Amino acid sequence: MRALITGAAGFLGSHLTDALLADGHSVVGVDNLCTGSLENLKHLQSDPHFELHQHDICTPFDYGKVDFVFNFASPASPEDYARLGIETLQVGSAGTRNALDVAEKYQAGFLHASTSECYGDPTVHPQTEDYWGNVNPVGPRSVYDESKRFSEALVMAYHRYRKVDTRLVRIFNTYGPRLQANDGRVISNFIMQALQGNDLTVYGKGDQTRSFCYVSDEIDGFLRLARSTEHSPVNIGNPTEWTILECARAVLRVTGSNSKIVYRPLPQDDPMQRRPDITRARRLLGWEPAIDLETGLKLSLEYFRSSFSSSEVSDKQ
Repeated sequence: MRALITGAAGFLGSHLTDALLADGHSVVGVDNLCTGSLENLKHLQSDPHFELHQHDICTPFDYGKVDFVFNFASPASPEDYARLGIETLQVGSAGTRNALDVAEKYQAGFLHASTSECYGDPTVHPQTEDYWGNVNPVGPRSVYDESKRFSEALVMAYHRYRKVDTRLVRIFNTYGPRLQANDGRVISNFIMQALQGNDLTVYGKGDQTRSFCYVSDEIDGFLRLARSTEHSPVNIGNPTEWTILECARAVLRVTGSNSKIVYRPLPQDDPMQRRPDITRARRLLGWEPAIDLETGLKLSLEYFRSSFSSSEVSDKQ
């Protein structure tokens, strides 16, 4: 098939591009590079089955007939959506609508990358797809949370009223190579701090929990969902729950760093617990993650060491 991926130069978009090409499909990538990186796609420069268009999807676009649209365009890290708040809201509204219009025009399948942030600071644990969430609609995280919640409503409206063949994936914390080294997410922060010999920064007491899924497991879940006929949201994430403090200690073990752990005040609206119930993914897709956190951290180290070396060179220039 000919697939279109918005946000193709991003962390997940670039891995999804690789997976689709490996399966024999052709890929049309679209990215305005506000958070994505051409470095993530440089190995595909001579691939005749891949084309990249630098474009902001908040403006309508059409690169010809496609069979499937994967909508992954959005700032996704706390650093990025704090810096690009308006843009985050725009891509979740106008951008998602433009991507849906492409799918409608060509009667293509559509998979939208949503997020566990739709659950906010959850009062139900673990989080099932029928939980409506506990989100502050005007807090500092709202530009991302409400962007994704609106996107979900828009996707379901196109499915109900315009018969677009849609899918919704709610993504939990994902990590691995190509995760931006300075994007403010837990894994990248801890690994880079450990490699640099800096203190690992834990917010609050470190007893808030997260569930970390290695990128290859996550991509496998996306592809299974795309091949399914499921239109309701599906959680794709690792159900093993770690406290932030446990995660910091795992990073220290894997890196062999002598860094210390220091504590800082908890940011506003930081969720205290996050764990996916993946019963629906197991039942409908036959999916569950295979890679545990420490194994995934080891698989990620070479990439982050390279990022650290590159930043050292840049700092000296």
